[in-house]
Formats: sequence, structure tokens, C-alpha cells
Amino acid sequence: MNAIDLAAIISAAVLGSSHCIGMCGGFVIALGSGKIDKTAALSKQSIYYLVYHLGRISSYALIGALCGTLGRLLSFSIKAQGFLLFTVGILMVLMGLSLMGFIRFLTSVESSILLKPQVKKLYNFLISSKSFSSFYLLGIFNGFIPCGLVYFFASSAVASGSAFWGSIIMIIFGLCTLPSLIAVSLMVEFFAKIERIKSAMIKVSAVIIALYGVYMSYYGYLIVVKG
Repeated sequence: MNAIDLAAIISAAVLGSSHCIGMCGGFVIALGSGKIDKTAALSKQSIYYLVYHLGRISSYALIGALCGTLGRLLSFSIKAQGFLLFTVGILMVLMGLSLMGFIRFLTSVESSILLKPQVKKLYNFLISSKSFSSFYLLGIFNGFIPCGLVYFFASSAVASGSAFWGSIIMIIFGLCTLPSLIAVSLMVEFFAKIERIKSAMIKVSAVIIALYGVYMSYYGYLIVVKG
């Protein structure tokens, strides 16, 4: 990975983390409003939140490792690597346009999976359980919920062609979402008043994703042509 890759990934993760307020904020609110016992000591409540986020980031790391391994298998030649980068770049452009609201490339997939009865049943079971392990499992469940940003970082993991770097990319994403989600748990009402700021951050992140996709596609094109 070069400096451009890391800069694009970190920028998209930091700015796009506001998207997580909408996608994952509901999980955090559900934790604070019902799953976590408010009579418990503050330290114990904090541990529950920490375990939940650990589960979420663990699922991202697994997704990254799997996607990185897939990328390595698909990059069996220089030209194959070029085609892979070109394809992933095009997908990133579509993701960016979807996050900006120009097309429905992601939203239809996200909503269709969330409405499945099996998914609802599993969520209801995990959110109602009071066992310690259920907080970690709920985090893992949250991590596998379809999300435009997850798709982007998973695509970046595929493009890395490495299980290690794929995992690192997804962990970076997970860590960058922590400030927004922790803030949600502390200041839900405040965040409801700054919807415009959140929307602007998401759009800037979407532009970065789309531009990074153009860069990656062009880089892949050059590999194919010169390979």
C-alpha cells in the first residue's frame, strides 16, 4: 500500500464515520436504552460498550482478511491484478455515487437484507439477551450488516491482495467509527440537531471514495495496457 491508498482510506473512514450514526447508531442506542442495565456501575457499563465494539471490529478484521485473501487469489498474473483493480475502482465510483444519493446502488441491498425475518429474529435474540457474550456477538452481528462504507473498505481489502493488509484496512475503518458511535451513546439528542453536518461529511467522504475509485481504475488500466 502506498501513501495515496492510506490517505484515501483514512480520510474516507474519518469523514464517513458519520454515516455510521445512521447505520449503526441504532444498535448503540438500543444498547444504552434497554440492553445495558443502567443501575450497574459506570465501569461495568463501559465494559459492555467496549466488548460490543470489540466484536464489531473483530468482524471487520475477519472480512478484511477474507477479502484480502480473495484479492491475492484473483491476482494470479500482472494483467489479472490490473483487471481486478480496474473492476474494484469502478465499484468504488458506484459506491461513492450511491452514498451521494445519485443512484440506488447500495441502499436497496442494505434494506433488503435488514428486512429478512431470520436477520430480525437473530437481532431480537441478541438485543434481549443479558449474557456477557451477547454484547460481543451483537457487535459481530452489527459488523456483518450491509453498509456502503463496509463495501468500500472490503473492496479496498480485495485490492490490497493481502490478508494482513486487508485486515488492517478494515480495522482502521472500525477504529475510525468509534468516536462517532461513542458520541451517539453520550449525546443522542445533540446529534439529532446536527443532521446537516453529518450529511455534509458523508458527501465529502463519498466524493473521496469516488475519486479514489477513479484513481484505482486508471491504475488498473495502466497495468493491463503495459502488463
